[in-house]
Amino acid sequence: MTDSKYFTTTKKGEIFELKAELNSDKKEKKKEAVKKVIASMTVGKDVSALFPDVVNCMQTDNLELKKLVYLYLMNYAKSQPDMAIMAVNTFVKDCEDPNPLIRALAVRTMGCIRVDKITEYLCEPLRKCLKDEDPYVRKTAAVCVAKLHDINAQLVEDQGFLDTLKDLISDSNPMVVANAVAALSEIAESHPSSNLLDLNPQSINKLLTALNECTEWGQIFILDCLANYIPKDDREAQSVCERVTPRLSHANAAVVLSAVKVLMKFMELLSKDLDYYGTLLKKLAPPLVTLLSAEPELQYVALRNINLIVQKRPEILKHEMKVFFVKYNDPIYVKLEKLDIMIRLASPANIAQVLAELKEYATEVDVDFVRKAVRAIGRCAIKVEQSAERCVSTLLDLIQTKVNYVVQEAIVVIKDIFRKYPNKYESVISTLCENLDSLDEPEARAAMIWIVGEYAERIDNADELLESFLEGFHDESTQVQLQLLTAIVKLFLKKPTETQELVQQVLSLATQDSDNPDLRDRGYIYWRLLSTDPVAAKEVVLAEKPLISEETDLIEPTLLDELICYIGTLASVYHKPPNAFVEGSRGVVPKRLPPRTGSSESAESPEAAPAGVPTETHPSVIPSQGDLLGDLLNLDLAPPITGPPLTTSSVPLGGVDLLGGGLDSLLGGDASTGLGLPTGFMAPPVAANPLGQSLGGGLGDLFDLGGGTGGVPGPYVAPKAVWLHAMKGKGLEISGTFARRSGTVFMDLVFTNRALQVMSDFAIQFNRNSFGLAPAAPLQILTPLAPNQSTEVSLPINTIGSVMKMEPLNNLQVAVKNNIDVFYFSILYPLHILFIEDGKMERQMFLATWKDIANENEAQFQIRDCPTGSDAVSNKLQASNIFTVARRTVEGQDMLYQSMKLTNGIWVLAEVRMQPGSPNCTLSLKCCAPEVSQFVFQAYETVVKN
Repeated sequence: MTDSKYFTTTKKGEIFELKAELNSDKKEKKKEAVKKVIASMTVGKDVSALFPDVVNCMQTDNLELKKLVYLYLMNYAKSQPDMAIMAVNTFVKDCEDPNPLIRALAVRTMGCIRVDKITEYLCEPLRKCLKDEDPYVRKTAAVCVAKLHDINAQLVEDQGFLDTLKDLISDSNPMVVANAVAALSEIAESHPSSNLLDLNPQSINKLLTALNECTEWGQIFILDCLANYIPKDDREAQSVCERVTPRLSHANAAVVLSAVKVLMKFMELLSKDLDYYGTLLKKLAPPLVTLLSAEPELQYVALRNINLIVQKRPEILKHEMKVFFVKYNDPIYVKLEKLDIMIRLASPANIAQVLAELKEYATEVDVDFVRKAVRAIGRCAIKVEQSAERCVSTLLDLIQTKVNYVVQEAIVVIKDIFRKYPNKYESVISTLCENLDSLDEPEARAAMIWIVGEYAERIDNADELLESFLEGFHDESTQVQLQLLTAIVKLFLKKPTETQELVQQVLSLATQDSDNPDLRDRGYIYWRLLSTDPVAAKEVVLAEKPLISEETDLIEPTLLDELICYIGTLASVYHKPPNAFVEGSRGVVPKRLPPRTGSSESAESPEAAPAGVPTETHPSVIPSQGDLLGDLLNLDLAPPITGPPLTTSSVPLGGVDLLGGGLDSLLGGDASTGLGLPTGFMAPPVAANPLGQSLGGGLGDLFDLGGGTGGVPGPYVAPKAVWLHAMKGKGLEISGTFARRSGTVFMDLVFTNRALQVMSDFAIQFNRNSFGLAPAAPLQILTPLAPNQSTEVSLPINTIGSVMKMEPLNNLQVAVKNNIDVFYFSILYPLHILFIEDGKMERQMFLATWKDIANENEAQFQIRDCPTGSDAVSNKLQASNIFTVARRTVEGQDMLYQSMKLTNGIWVLAEVRMQPGSPNCTLSLKCCAPEVSQFVFQAYETVVKN
C-alpha cells in the first residue's frame, strides 16, 4: 500500500490518538504516527499541539524518522519558539554524529528554523560543520550561513562566518566551492556595498577549475559569479571565455544561458579584429538554436533571451533565420515571439524568404497571429528599403482578400510606409478608399483619416469621405476624433473654398460639444490659428513631417545592456530590470556591461574608479511641494549668455545665513560679537572673481601658474561618478565631480545621450543648500546632443545663493531640464572644495582662537592608512587649502597644527598627530560650528588617502 493511507482517516479524536502513538515504545508505531502528523500538516491541518511529542521522537538512530521530525520542526518552530529551544541539544549532538548525512541534516534544519532565540545556540555547531571533513556537510553548512545571515546578519559577521565562507572558495571539492559562491552571492545581493566576492585572477582560476566537476546548479552559481567579474584586459577575457565555452554544449538550458551571459559580457572587452571574436560568434549560434527544440515553455524563455541577444549582437544569428519560422503546432506565445525575432533578423539577403513566410502566416486562422504577421510585413518595408515595393504589393494582395481584420491591419501599416517613403506609393490610395466602409477599429479608422487628410489634394472626394466620418463624431474614440479634426483642418488649408462649412462644423463639435480637454484644446488652437494667421496655420499644420525611424520597438540601449547582464533570469523574460518587479530590490545597484575595448568610456565611469576611492552614495531626493519644486521648476531657460565674462558679486560671506538658523545659532552666540574671536576674524568681502579666466583655462592653468608654491601637488579631484542614470533620465545620463580651480568651485559634468532622440535646450538649477551653492553661469551646451554622443562641460559655481540647512549638510539637490523633461537628482559634495585660499591663520591668532573655542566643540577622529611622513601629508592638504600653521615633535610624535576657512567665513582649526611607523593618525578638530566637523574629517580622509 502507498503512503496515501496517511492522508485518510476515519478516527475520532485524531490528535489524542496521534499523541498516544507518538509516545509508544514501538519504533515502527512511532514512525507511522510521525508520518500521519506530516500528512496532516501537508494538507493544512493544525497539528502544532503535538510539538513536544514530535520533538521527543528526535532522539532516534532512524534516519527516515529524524528527517520527518526535522520537517515538522521547520514548519512549527516559528509559532512555538519556546518549545523549539528543546530541540537545540539534539541539533548540537547530531552535528557530531558519525554519520555525515545526519550531520548535514542537522545543519540544514538549523538554517531553516527562523527563530532568533535559537540562532545564537547554533553558531558553534555551524562553525564545526563548516570545517567538517566530509564535503557533503561542508556544502550544506555553506548554504546555512546564507540563511543565518538573512535572519541575523550582525551575528554572522561577528562570528567570522563570512571569512570561513570565503576560505571555502578554495575548497578541494567543487560542490563546496559552488555552494560557497552561491551563499556569498546571495549575501552580497542583499548588501551591495559589501565587497564579499573579492574576485581576482587567482580566485577566478579556482572557480573555473571547479566549474568542470560541479552539478548543473553548481555550474549556474559559478557562471553567475563569473559574470560579475571584470577582467583586467582582453587576454584574460579571452582566457575565461575559452574555459566557459564548453558549457554551451550542456544538456541543461539554464547552464547554457548562464554561459551565454558570461560570454556576452566578456565579448565587450574583446576587440572585433581578433580572430577569436569571430570564432566565439560562430560558437554562440548552435546552442541557442538547440534550445528551440525543447518543449514550448522552454522555447519561450529561450526566445525572450534570444530577442535581447539579437538586439545587442544580430550577427550571432544572422544566418539562422529558418529556425525562427513558425510551426503549425507552436503555441501562440511562441509564434508571436518568433515573429518578432524574424523582423529583427530581416536583411536584404533574406527578405524574400521572410516575406514569403509572412504572406503565408497572413492566411492562418489565428486572428492575433495574422494581425501580427501583417504588421510584420509593414515593419520589414520600413526596415529594408529594397523590399518596400514588394511589401506594398503583398499588402495590396491581402487587402483584396477582403478579410476585415487583415484589411484594417494593412491600412495601419501602409500609413507608416507613407510616412517612411513619401511621394512613392500614393497610387494605392484609391484601393484603400474602396474599403472605407468596412473599417470598424479605432486605429484603422484613424490611419485612414490621416491618409485622406494628408493626401487630400490627390483624392477628388476627400471632403465627402471625411464628412461621412463626421456624422457619428461623438460616438468615435478620442484617437479618431483628434485625427478627424486635424484631417479636416488640413483639407481646409488645401481646398479653402469648398470646405469652409465642414471645418466650422468640426471646430464647433470639438470645442463646444465635447467634454474631452485634449480635443477641446486642439480645436481652440486650430480655431485661433485659422482666424488670426492662416499663413502661420499652413506652416504649422502642413509642415514637413520627419521620417519615422526603422525600429520603434527596440529596447533603450542602457536598459538593454542591463538586461544582457540578467540573461537566464526572470528579468530577461519580462524584459524589465529586477527592481521593476521584485519587492525589496530598490537599493540594488543595477548591473552594467563593462566598457567596450577602445571606447571613450574611460575610468570616469563609477565601475572603473580606482580602488580605495569612496564612491558617493546619493541620498534620494523627495521633492516637497513647498520648497523644492518651487525652487527647481523656476529654471532660467534663457539662451546661454554670450558677452563679457560673468563675475561673482561682492558679498560679505561672514553674514551669509548658513544652516537655516543664521550664524548666531550655528556658532552658539551673536554672529559678530559673541564669539570671543579677534576683530576681523569673520571673512572680509570677497573680491569679484572673473569666471571667464577659470572657464577658459589658458596657459596659466596649463602650467599651474596659479597653483601656489612649487613642489605642492594639485588639489584632489574625485573621479566622475554617475549622478543621473539613463533609466531615470529618460536616456540622459549625467556623470560629474567637483573641483576647485583658481579660487572658483567648478562642477565638471559629462552629459551622455543614451536615448534614440536628439536632446537640446539644457538648463540647470540648484535647490537652496547649506552653503549657498548656485550656478554662476548658464549651462554651456550650445549644440544639440545626438543619440550615443557625450559632451563635457565645466559649470562655475558661486556661494551667494539662498541658504537652507540640508540633511546631510553637504547634500545638493539639482534639477536639469532639456527638451524632454525636468530631472531631479541629489549629490553629496566634498567639503574641501569650499576651503578658500586665504585660510592660513597667524600662529598667535591660532593659539588664541584654539583656547577661545569651548572644549565640548572639539571632535577627535582616526584616519587609517595615512601616507607616512608629515611633509607628504602637509603638502597634500595644502593643495586643498588646508594650511599648516606650525609643526613640532612631542614624545616622538609629529604634530601638525592646521587651519582652513570655509566660503561662509567659518574657521576650522586642526591638530594632526602622527606616530612614525604607524599607518594611522589622529585628527582633532575645533570649530565654533561643531556640525561641520564630521564633514571636514571626511574631506581630510579623502584628500590624504588619494
